Amino acid sequence: MLNHERKRPRPSATLCAIVIFALALGLRTEAQKVITSQYDNARTGANLRETRLTPRNVNAQQLGKIFTLHVDGEVYAQPLFVSGVQIPGKGRHDVLFVVTEHDSVYAFDAYTDGPPLWQVSFVKDGETAVPADDVQCPFVQPDVGITSTPVIDPDSGTLYVLARTRGPRVLLANTYYQRLHALAITTGAEKFGSPVEIQASMSGSGRGSSNGKLVFNPLRDNPRAAMLLNNGVVYLTWASSCDVGPYHGWVMAYDAHSLKQRAVFNASPDGDDSGIWGGDTGPAADGSGNIFVSTGNGRFDVSKGGRDYGDTLLKLDGQSLKVTDYFAPSNVDELDASDSDLGSGGPTLLPDQPGAHPHLAVVEGKGGVLYLLDRDHMGHWQPANDSHAVQTMPLPGGVFGAMTYWNHYLYVLSDSDALREFEVKDGKLSLKAKSANTFPGVSATPIVSANGAKDGVVWLLQSKGWNSPDRSAVLYAYDANDVSHELYNSNQNVARDHAGVALRFNIPTVVNGHVFVGARQEVDVYGLLPASGAGK
Repeated sequence: MLNHERKRPRPSATLCAIVIFALALGLRTEAQKVITSQYDNARTGANLRETRLTPRNVNAQQLGKIFTLHVDGEVYAQPLFVSGVQIPGKGRHDVLFVVTEHDSVYAFDAYTDGPPLWQVSFVKDGETAVPADDVQCPFVQPDVGITSTPVIDPDSGTLYVLARTRGPRVLLANTYYQRLHALAITTGAEKFGSPVEIQASMSGSGRGSSNGKLVFNPLRDNPRAAMLLNNGVVYLTWASSCDVGPYHGWVMAYDAHSLKQRAVFNASPDGDDSGIWGGDTGPAADGSGNIFVSTGNGRFDVSKGGRDYGDTLLKLDGQSLKVTDYFAPSNVDELDASDSDLGSGGPTLLPDQPGAHPHLAVVEGKGGVLYLLDRDHMGHWQPANDSHAVQTMPLPGGVFGAMTYWNHYLYVLSDSDALREFEVKDGKLSLKAKSANTFPGVSATPIVSANGAKDGVVWLLQSKGWNSPDRSAVLYAYDANDVSHELYNSNQNVARDHAGVALRFNIPTVVNGHVFVGARQEVDVYGLLPASGAGK
């Protein structure tokens, strides 16, 4: 093929060299990027520009693990990706960005098993990642450092990261910090005067308040959900570690260039809890700049004139973070009492639909009910039933993450259930198919890779269940047009394709013919195998 190419007229030797190099690596030459959790701010979970991986070649004969990247801590955050980054002194690379619970940020060449292009550690000047014993939660071990999926501004070349550290002991007491960092994607250097320490306070009588003032607690308020960048503003959210209080559901907005705090919201100023969990998923934003977050268990008293929004899907003004609309299930008090957080799941915003409800959102929590909602008229709360929702759909288990939308289909994996595929038609959901296998004790956020409206593949990770023993993560792939058709799983050739030790709620990243899977102290990279190695 290369000999044939040489017979064609060439506009320049440099251009030809670039094309030949890309072909030799099996890469596309057009720009690719994954700059936020679930691919976009609507949190649809679909990469619509994947041309290499299709239902025809995603199988154990043609797809497998091709190498592993080793890092210094657990990788809970979804890896991010930007193509064509010029690294000083190292040339142009398609870069995979990985963050760890040991407070490190890595930039790797996405296609090679080699050392990082650069690495930044926030463990310095006597500070460490926060020990798991300090937060009294056994699930993230042994360090709690960077948990939230970062976000990238490709226009300014900035990676925003929220990191937790413990400072040196002073007067027999530990000090704790949470800081927002803005890093250059080319070098990892701090930008815009970063880092800035996260601080906030407001009037309130909630748990942990003093003299009518509620203050952000850098030890107890834990960032779990992904970060969001929208209209030049970085949004951060908090819940807790293992419900260890006192904690509150904070939302904060920071200017993306000055890093100045612009607005603060608290979902439980006169109560407690109401955390914004969402697994690995993040707050969503619509085209008008509205921000959508779901809260967990906590007191709901807004309908009685209060200020607390437990177990509620909130619509916030993107500038002020004031509540402009909300939906609370009719059994909101029951959800609180039974620890059935609505906020264990994050919202997904559907593209415009025909009919009376063109702007829809879906959310499900631990209560086992999927809610389809009108984002323009969310219905607030009513005591008798959930008729203020467009549709409710009971499911066998709860969700710890979000759903994924592609080509008029919605995909959801609830706890201990099969992967379900719903058709979205005329503004309503109907079950089309479900996977033949179930996922005992596990919920996960599926994602889709597709070439526009064709060649869709649903991917998900079987991760670690509640209090389950350590085991390898398992990567699954299904035909997105019919999820009863399993295409691949990494246990089909376990000697070759086994992933690292599973964590909880991880989302794989699929981009440019590769699948990146975060695990304990590693990222496993899957891709199409060389022809000579197919089936081995």
